[in-house]
Amino acid sequence: MRTIDTLLTDSPVFAGLEPDQLEFIAGCARNVGFDRDERVFREGEPADVFYLVRRGRVALSAHVPGRGDVTIDTIEPGEVLGWSWLFPPFRWHFDARAVEDVRAVVFDGECLRGKCADDHALGHELLLRFGKVMIDRLRATRVRLLDVYGNPPPN
Repeated sequence: MRTIDTLLTDSPVFAGLEPDQLEFIAGCARNVGFDRDERVFREGEPADVFYLVRRGRVALSAHVPGRGDVTIDTIEPGEVLGWSWLFPPFRWHFDARAVEDVRAVVFDGECLRGKCADDHALGHELLLRFGKVMIDRLRATRVRLLDVYGNPPPN
């Protein structure tokens, strides 16, 4: 059985970090699971964690007036889910639901923020890596919303 710190190397967000950094980060983590169609989090709720999806897929959605909930991205195995744990007021910006059974590593945001405050180099590195995740998600959101608003609503 693999330990959490070795599981982290499966994700591009954590790939290339030193083994001691991975062990340090893993100290804030534990394994979790979600059943198909189970809600992972809801927009506006406290965002005190983030996830590394190991198996399964998670749909991120936003409510679009006149159209209901629209999937803006799907998180695949090896990808992280959530960046709202990094920035006050620490609230989710989207809804997330398991598309299929999901196994993930969940990270305590407060724990990891504290560790990053103690190790500024690690904090800087994680901020850069999560910044890339944010840019990629925002691009995907933009494309999806252009699709939604560029087409007339169904009758």
